[in-house]
Amino acid sequence: MRPFVPLIAVAALFATPASAASATRCSWQAAWASAQMVPEGNNVLAAGTLTDATLRQIVRPSIGGARVRVRFSNAFGRAPLRIDAATVGRSADNATSRLVAGSVRALTFGGAGAVTVPPGGEWLSDPVTLATPAFADLAISAHFPAEPDGATSHPGSRATSWIAKGDVTAAPDLSGATGTDHWFHLSGVEVERCAAPTGIVAFGDSITDGYGVQPNTNARWTDVLARRLGGRAAVLNAGIGGNRLLLDGLGPNALARLDRDVFGQAGIRHLIVLEGVNDIGVLTRDRPATPAEHRALVAGITGAYAQIVARGRAHGLTVHVATIMPFASNAYYHPGADSEADRQAINAWVRAPGNVDAVIDFDRTMRDPTRPDRLLKAFDSGDGLHPSISGYRAMAQSIDLNRLR
Repeated sequence: MRPFVPLIAVAALFATPASAASATRCSWQAAWASAQMVPEGNNVLAAGTLTDATLRQIVRPSIGGARVRVRFSNAFGRAPLRIDAATVGRSADNATSRLVAGSVRALTFGGAGAVTVPPGGEWLSDPVTLATPAFADLAISAHFPAEPDGATSHPGSRATSWIAKGDVTAAPDLSGATGTDHWFHLSGVEVERCAAPTGIVAFGDSITDGYGVQPNTNARWTDVLARRLGGRAAVLNAGIGGNRLLLDGLGPNALARLDRDVFGQAGIRHLIVLEGVNDIGVLTRDRPATPAEHRALVAGITGAYAQIVARGRAHGLTVHVATIMPFASNAYYHPGADSEADRQAINAWVRAPGNVDAVIDFDRTMRDPTRPDRLLKAFDSGDGLHPSISGYRAMAQSIDLNRLR
């Protein structure tokens, strides 16, 4: 006969102590990120600039943690990228190369002080202990022994980076350094955080990238949204100026970069999509389009939205799609009535119940009620397409934070 075991004793075998059950798991979560592309024109560094040079780049994480790791990118490189020294420290002033005394930490990669990143790849550093409060600027320095073969960049950094000759990655200030308002070969910062992941990726074009925002001011709509969240959730800006949903332009098309810029980010729970205005504008920029081309464009954009929503849901994300804002007075795209009809049709699809998880109605927030095909004058930067600083602030203020929990 089996011995009698009281049910209370059996239950005790499987019970979890309250302290363990209530403990919050710590995890690595993306705190800052940027979308990568091939730089063009004036965004390309002069040949030889990064030969035996230190590049110090300033970024602002929107959540904090006690440990940090950095992701370097060679996504568009033609050859392996060699970094033979790297550091992270607290920036003393985001408009200069100065560091907070005593904050510099050497970065390692599998215990080594150097790393070679394969072409097309990215590489996370080992963790370092560095208390990083939300919104405390970090300075990430990397020494390149040779010129990278094929630059990987985010041209629209709206932040100043610093270049100095030699390995001065640990220097508290880069005397005589040259400034450039671009990021290169730097795609992410993660922090170890003992809180439930609630990260947000803002996926878009120049309006998300922050066209018109002055360097080092952090006045994009995503920056304002992050400050409204108060460090509770990371807001990762994955905007690329000139980006399109359906075709490559400035940067890879939106669907082509989803995996790297969105699904590859740690601790993400929400995706905000604001794309499509460049697809509409380019269609008629150089010549009139036929009715069939307009119909195909609307079907293509709404189809792309549906793809993003489906893929986002498959990754456990809540997908918020923003309506496309008016741009009838833009001189570059000079849209006509047919383009406005396309915009209205696309926005009607976004607003229709069931197509997306949540609607962010930037069109309703930003349009002139007396001329709804145009931005409200106070929110217009002057080109009829990009918001002013007040406009970016209004965009962020219009978002219901309760939907981002």
